[in-house]
Amino acid sequence: MTPARERLAAAIAAASKEGEPALVAYLTAGHPRRESFREHVAAIAAAADVVEIGVPFSDPMADGVTIQGSSRAALAQGVTLRWILAELAAMPRVPAPLVLMSYLNPLLAFGYDALAETASRAGVCGFIVPDLPFDEGDDLRVSLGRQGLALVQMVTPVTTPGRLRAVCAISEGFVYAVTSTGTTGRRAALPEDIRAYLATVRAASSVPVCAGFGIRTREHVAALRGQVDGVIVGSALVEVLAGGADPAEFLRGLRTGRA
Repeated sequence: MTPARERLAAAIAAASKEGEPALVAYLTAGHPRRESFREHVAAIAAAADVVEIGVPFSDPMADGVTIQGSSRAALAQGVTLRWILAELAAMPRVPAPLVLMSYLNPLLAFGYDALAETASRAGVCGFIVPDLPFDEGDDLRVSLGRQGLALVQMVTPVTTPGRLRAVCAISEGFVYAVTSTGTTGRRAALPEDIRAYLATVRAASSVPVCAGFGIRTREHVAALRGQVDGVIVGSALVEVLAGGADPAEFLRGLRTGRA
């Protein structure tokens, strides 16, 4: 059986083979109502190429106000990592690979080996851990690796060349290329030097590269066509869900070259 981390990379590569970036769509689990979680995952998976599920956390330091607010709302409803994994295990498998984005504390509390086994049974393909430096991630990487799961690494425009090469060499599934310094959220335009930065990341990586932070419009996606393997849409989709609009319709509207 193909390891989950390879299925994740393959899904992004297949979606982007014509030059259109794959869509990695983020939602905060349990926001705006935890009763809608399964419905939202299924709807997003039908329109996106990868679903990134945020584990609510009390101090989401990499996230802007939109995702911070969604995290607080989900925590107030009792949403936990264990609840998320149980919900995913109980619902029908969706067509898009699933990735969990979590800060480190909930993973430590769960226990790495138990986490990897439970996540694998729930159909999760990998994890993104923003506050875990790549050179401190060996224990988690080993536990996930036993189950064939990916540990996705993040790079930024200020990552030094040597460290960027090291991070890209060890990343699994894809490399998360943060488009700018700061937190997630609303931006009017992408940075002017983003093409050179993404070209550098892609040259260093043997797995797909997905750009995230501040990507929210069809114009943003179009600007990255041919520059990156995938785009990560987070805060904008969280806002759509909070407003009760159709997430699949929103995601389809971001496509620039295919249905």
